[in-house]
Amino acid sequence: MDFEEPEHIRDIRHAVRDICEGFGSEYWRRCDEQHEFPWDFYDAMARAGWVGIAIPEEFGGGGAGITEASVVLEEVAASGAAMNGASALHLSIFGMHPVAKHGTEALKEAYLPRVASGDLHVSFGVTEPDAGTDTPSITTRATREGDEYVVQGQKVWMTKAHISEKVLLLTRTTPLDQVDKRTRGMTLLMADLKAPEVSMELIDKIGRNAVGSCEVRFDGLRVPVSDRVGEEGRGFTYLLDGLNPERILIAAEAVGIGRAALRRATQYARERVVFGRPIGKNQGISFPLAEAHMRLAAAELAVREASWRYDRGLPCGEQANAAKFLASDAAFFAADSAMQTLGGFAYAKEYDVGRYWVESRLMKSAPVPQQMVLNYISEHVLGLPRSY
Repeated sequence: MDFEEPEHIRDIRHAVRDICEGFGSEYWRRCDEQHEFPWDFYDAMARAGWVGIAIPEEFGGGGAGITEASVVLEEVAASGAAMNGASALHLSIFGMHPVAKHGTEALKEAYLPRVASGDLHVSFGVTEPDAGTDTPSITTRATREGDEYVVQGQKVWMTKAHISEKVLLLTRTTPLDQVDKRTRGMTLLMADLKAPEVSMELIDKIGRNAVGSCEVRFDGLRVPVSDRVGEEGRGFTYLLDGLNPERILIAAEAVGIGRAALRRATQYARERVVFGRPIGKNQGISFPLAEAHMRLAAAELAVREASWRYDRGLPCGEQANAAKFLASDAAFFAADSAMQTLGGFAYAKEYDVGRYWVESRLMKSAPVPQQMVLNYISEHVLGLPRSY
């Protein structure tokens, strides 16, 4: 068992850090406060090839694995960009995985090179107001008419839909009451977001405001059958292919946010003097920060194991879910400890820890809540009866 980090991973870390150094806390604070997508940062990462790192080489990408992609996003988050930086890249890095794996050659050639270059933004349309994590209950319908599907329905929490040209959209092509298994009858489409049949509005959020989240309505949108991903009715199966890498990448981002929060808190604890001594000299301050460090280190090991298994084609459902659970828990603990360390100053935006606190808390709920991870481990690892 070798715990030495490979040289190419160290090179990735240093290269991403070099780019991130050009985008300090003031930049991310401004983007968040003004609800402004971080275009300069995104373009810099795209020019360096990091946006397309996991896209196959034959389509202009880097052809790397989830391990390399997770290191990129961890370093972005750890730079202080947190979720505003990581979410700007996240969907481009992993979101087109179903297309790369199940799309036709024509579909791949049409979209993957543009995603890899950073030219094409694609949103992800799965969640609905009345479905949530119960994905088979979606009601957005795609009805086939000749060589086209006609889409009618509504999605919510579609990340950066307002700046995206396309959406990887999960629809029902067979009603739920007409399938023999709830997960059947759903179809993935590459749909246009700039069509007049699409309307959307931004959701007013408490955090991660540089990357907008939208509620989107489709009213008779026509999508060519040639823009279908894989076979009709198997869209949910294709989504499952992307769930483990998504959890791994989110876990890596959480570790990064925790590192950013811990770095800011320890710096403050060294410099802040109360009663004639640095507050970091007090165990009430130092012990939670030391615990946060250990939790993050353990979570990172879980992330590395999960990505290692995924990249080698080994079963990794348990490891990917555990990494997401442990990393988001460790990140929030680190951010919460940072809030307590800074006391009243934690509420001053210039210290950034409030932003880390809000964003790390989100990762305990999305893209899958901690309770659903526990459900998975209980049923599929421990063999306990299904609880839902």
